Amino acid sequence: MLTACSDAGDIKFKGSDITGTKLGQSWTLVSMDGKTVTPASFHGKVTLVFFGFTQCPDVCPTALAELAQVMKLLGERAAQVQVLMISVDPERDIPEVLKAYISGFDARFIGLTGSAEQIKAAAGSFKAYYAKAPGPKGTYSMDHSSSFYLFDKKGEARAMLNSTIGAPAVAHDIEALLR
Repeated sequence: MLTACSDAGDIKFKGSDITGTKLGQSWTLVSMDGKTVTPASFHGKVTLVFFGFTQCPDVCPTALAELAQVMKLLGERAAQVQVLMISVDPERDIPEVLKAYISGFDARFIGLTGSAEQIKAAAGSFKAYYAKAPGPKGTYSMDHSSSFYLFDKKGEARAMLNSTIGAPAVAHDIEALLR
């Protein structure tokens, strides 16, 4: 009987417990459907957030494929989860580009973008790193943090996971918050 009343702080995450850090609480961005969103837009769902960009050659497509696998592992419970990719490349990742890219992995995923100032504020809210990396002939890539930030249904930061931890570990931590 007492286990039913256990404190949510008793969860044993596979990732790092970041409960109480207030990470990711203050941002306003634009969804790939052109709607303005804030963290409150996703209350009621367990939310997983990561930073990336559509022209990323390796980390981002690998992470999105892994998160698509997580959704399969969750089965019907995946309806209670929202995956968000915040683009660190607002110059190229306009909403239409994000939508075409993200929906190729899972139609339920949402890509977010905004002005350079909005992206900077969002990254600051998460204490996430990103920077433009100049390439040959005026091209560029983006360096960025690759962690997954997991939020409970109330929008509180709860766990941070390395993007290479594996789908079963990510699914475990999400399931812990769905209980």
